[in-house]
Amino acid sequence: MSEGMELQNGLFVNHKNNYRSHESHGNVTPADVYSSRYRRMIKCQTLQDHRLRSHAQAA
Repeated sequence: MSEGMELQNGLFVNHKNNYRSHESHGNVTPADVYSSRYRRMIKCQTLQDHRLRSHAQAA
């Protein structure tokens, strides 16, 4: 693939993932969906870790 085509493909993918909202994602960008899921996963893990420490301290 030529350098020009690679650049065009990269620009398209960047726009599609970071700037173009998607109806299937609730009209937000895929990057927003991913980062929200990531934050929820981190929050759940943090809460689980806290519960485990609290139970260990209570024992």
